[in-house]
Amino acid sequence: MTNPSPWRATVLTLFPEMFPGPLGVSLAGRALASGLWQIEARDIRASATDRHRSVDDTPAGGGPGMVLRADVLAAAIDAAETASDRPRLLMSPRGRPLTQARVTELAQGPGPLIVCGRFEGIDQRVIDGRGLEEVSIGDYVLSGGEIAALALIDACVRLLPGVMGKEASGTEESFSDGLLEYPQYTRPQLFEGVPIPEILTSGDHAKVAAWRRAQSEALTEARRPDLWAQIPPKPANRAGRQKTPKNKTDG
Repeated sequence: MTNPSPWRATVLTLFPEMFPGPLGVSLAGRALASGLWQIEARDIRASATDRHRSVDDTPAGGGPGMVLRADVLAAAIDAAETASDRPRLLMSPRGRPLTQARVTELAQGPGPLIVCGRFEGIDQRVIDGRGLEEVSIGDYVLSGGEIAALALIDACVRLLPGVMGKEASGTEESFSDGLLEYPQYTRPQLFEGVPIPEILTSGDHAKVAAWRRAQSEALTEARRPDLWAQIPPKPANRAGRQKTPKNKTDG
């Protein structure tokens, strides 16, 4: 049965043919075909008013590149007629980093409108006037916001009810509890002389859980000290690795 109000992503882009792209296959694609979510890619050029369908102009104050015009992009946003409860996002390298917590919030809502920038960026007056929330997927620069939008949508769609095979799949992953995910293993039991860790085949679920937690903590501390610093220390009587404050000194 189709959800009467499925989660919906509305994407404003100069290249609508890029969507759904990889979102049309695998879990996201099956969920899209079954009506669990929807995607609408709208061409920003449709809001251009001159015969050349111009969408950009030179930067005020000089400089290289081009900037998306305020009047054209604002008209494209307005034409999308999205409800007021839908977040308006702008994929931007200067935005706040996208986190699993923010993804979860977006997945629990009606779905966002996502603006994909190009060139040197978009006119600041549109960001301010249309209340766009700038979102970044990493400290690097892409040719445009489309690939970033695909990543954000994929992260949200996989959390929608009915998309993943097991509900637990979304709760034991990197960032779900602030930690990186533990290492995974499967058959064959012995690969190139390296066996699966014995504890994982012991059948002792409590020990397996403790091992996985310890592995997650060790990986997070080693690879993502920024995340590790946000994990509160555990009480001394709790199982697992004990986090030691970085400023602790002996004596």
